[in-house]
Amino acid sequence: MNKIFNLLLIILFLSACSLNKNSKFWTSDTLEELEEKKFQKIFDDEKTLIQEFNTNVNLNLGSKFTKISLENKLTNNDGRVNFDGLLKRSFKYKFSKIKNFYQFEPVISFNKNNIIFFDNKGTILQFDERSKLIWKKNYYSKAEKKLNPILQFANNDRSLVVADNLANYYVINLNNGELVWSKSNSAPFNSQIKIFKDRFFIIDFTNTLRCFLLKNGEELWSFQTEKSLIRSQKKLSIVIVKDTVYFNNSLGDISALNVNDGSLIWQLPTQKSTLYESSFSLETSDIIADENNLFFSNNNNQFFSIDVNSGSFSWENTVNSNLRPTLIGNFLISVSIEGYLIIIDKITGNIIKITDIFKNFNPKKRDEISPTGFIVGSKNIYLSTNIGRLLVIDIKSGKTISTLKVDNDKISRPFIMDKNLYLVKDNAIIKLN
Repeated sequence: MNKIFNLLLIILFLSACSLNKNSKFWTSDTLEELEEKKFQKIFDDEKTLIQEFNTNVNLNLGSKFTKISLENKLTNNDGRVNFDGLLKRSFKYKFSKIKNFYQFEPVISFNKNNIIFFDNKGTILQFDERSKLIWKKNYYSKAEKKLNPILQFANNDRSLVVADNLANYYVINLNNGELVWSKSNSAPFNSQIKIFKDRFFIIDFTNTLRCFLLKNGEELWSFQTEKSLIRSQKKLSIVIVKDTVYFNNSLGDISALNVNDGSLIWQLPTQKSTLYESSFSLETSDIIADENNLFFSNNNNQFFSIDVNSGSFSWENTVNSNLRPTLIGNFLISVSIEGYLIIIDKITGNIIKITDIFKNFNPKKRDEISPTGFIVGSKNIYLSTNIGRLLVIDIKSGKTISTLKVDNDKISRPFIMDKNLYLVKDNAIIKLN
């Protein structure tokens, strides 16, 4: 009887206290509400990051530099290169003006210290390091030249693989420019090209990854993903880790295939089905990779880390960027479309630091300015823009220390080779040292 009486007393006591906010003993606040009162959120998960964070934190990347090798070509990771130039213009490599230059992402192909690029009619040009033309070759008909083909390159120090937006793909001798073989695809191409052993990989506008034999262009296998109703102008991305090839399509799906036979290992959509309408305007950064994870972002305010083995998300955060990120040690470096330099912990996905690198631009014109790419040097980050300005950003502080006028229109992301920095504009390549 005493036990029952004591139990009734306890129940009465708790019922009197549990919903009484004035008692201070217990409230109707949930754990989440209590946490919100205790900790204030710095960033809203749904909003673009447009405020600085931890600006007093200095970033130390150590003293190691990334050497240009087959590995970082396959993983797209530029890392940190040994460059600390004065940015004095030394040479200009001229070619006929490329129409609609602003719509594509130009890539220079390097043959040791020589530069390979193309002009408005699809003529392939190889210059030496002092801008002297070594050879030029054009393998297009008169009708094709009028269409102003856009070319993508990859080379293995012997052969230059070329693919274009007219559905042609061919290989030429890197030393003399002579045609080795030429073929046509059923659809134009719109991706990076990756050479791996005796084959190369490329994606066409049907969101199909195709594997071709390097020596003769024979198609070994192909893998088609879901088609998009609208052709995206954003170049698609490919990375290769060990014996697996990873790629994205224009809808944001990531696929992992066996590099030898094209069999599917896993596939992961990154956009919700309800967002497929917005996928028509989706712009995804280049994928970069290390041994364990893929990293990339997009203009839908998403930055992902994906496990290469399982295809599962390691983490996701809110970074709004369509630029290729860079991985240095455990630091991921990205620049948002809005002009903020963002440092991320690659393990946790936590944002370490954000600095406003567009702070020196006129606030009224800031919305018209967008970054086009960056590369990390020994002391500074070099960022190009769509208004022809090259920003020099101190790595440690994250602050913009100088701005160099290269042109008035879009310039490409920077490329560094042999301690020289190269930028592509619509009618020339600018060499700075």
